[in-house]
Amino acid sequence: MTGSKRKLARQFAASAILCLACVAAFGQQSSGKRKLIIDQDAAGPGGTDQQSMLLLVQSPQTEVLGITVVTGDAWLKEEVAHTLRMLEIIGRTDIPVVPGAEYPLVRRKDDTELWEQQYGTVPWVGAWTPRRYHPADQLGEMPEGKPATKASDEDAAHFLVRMVHKYPHEITIYEGGPMTNLALAISIDPEFASLAKELVFMGASLNPKTDDPEFVNAPRHEFNLWFDPEAAHVTFMAPWKKIVCTTVDISVKTRLTQELINRVKLAHTPAAQYVASYARLYGKYNYLWDELASLAWLDPSFITAKNNRYLDIDLNRGAGYGNTLSWTEEDKPKIVGTAAEIQVDLDTQRFYNMFVDLLSAPTPRP
Repeated sequence: MTGSKRKLARQFAASAILCLACVAAFGQQSSGKRKLIIDQDAAGPGGTDQQSMLLLVQSPQTEVLGITVVTGDAWLKEEVAHTLRMLEIIGRTDIPVVPGAEYPLVRRKDDTELWEQQYGTVPWVGAWTPRRYHPADQLGEMPEGKPATKASDEDAAHFLVRMVHKYPHEITIYEGGPMTNLALAISIDPEFASLAKELVFMGASLNPKTDDPEFVNAPRHEFNLWFDPEAAHVTFMAPWKKIVCTTVDISVKTRLTQELINRVKLAHTPAAQYVASYARLYGKYNYLWDELASLAWLDPSFITAKNNRYLDIDLNRGAGYGNTLSWTEEDKPKIVGTAAEIQVDLDTQRFYNMFVDLLSAPTPRP
């Protein structure tokens, strides 16, 4: 082979390798799943916290990088145990479960009880609710059995920071509970929020149309934000590129019914049987709080109306402590964070069908 032919052959080989690399990179990019970290107050078994996580794990669209856990509806240790066990049941123990904050930044149980004596009883105070209270270091009942797998040794805030640096501008943060872990991550690294792709959360209450006594006399009270108001304030003031909010207002338009549970029961997949075993109806109001936030992220097309609001929290220690504050573009204060996209209305039938379909499907493999 002559020198010129050898040169052409080398050039052709180099071009071929470059093309193959480009094709591989394109294939990786085009088939890539949506990266997600779930931050949740993961009470269980069953219920809105676990079911919302199940929906996100069940979706073939998502790559769940981890589940970070925070005290809220229940204590941290029992929430971690319920989450580990749920992942064992559906065969997804590859997803790390990372313990986070055991207490809010400022609010404490004793202070809250004194506040209630002055301003009135709050129906739901999560892990502190008197009828179901137990110490933080106890698991409580575990009808699904205790997990054999272990939680991560890393803490939630550092895990969150590490992951957004590993995948800058690619990760959606799904928040289904109090925002304590997010506030701690922001405090550790001011770049945390700006390195995330977006924040999607269930929380805030503006003007819900409901006869539910929890909201009739306190329409701006919502548990996730109220439980750790200071953390919510820190989170709302951070420089997120995008915020999407599922409020009480739209959540109360949904219901978990026995008919929905029965539809899921017909499937014999692990996720469906988990729901069949542990889904419960409690009285008149069985809203699909976190499930709505999860599915609206997966398919926002069933959200039929939305608007934008700037959000913050009342941090004064009076009757409104922990209540949602909101403004439009026209009346916002001088210092605000990123405007949130507020979901207002939905196609409930499409939502219910998606709920059943995802929980009935085989669990995607990692």
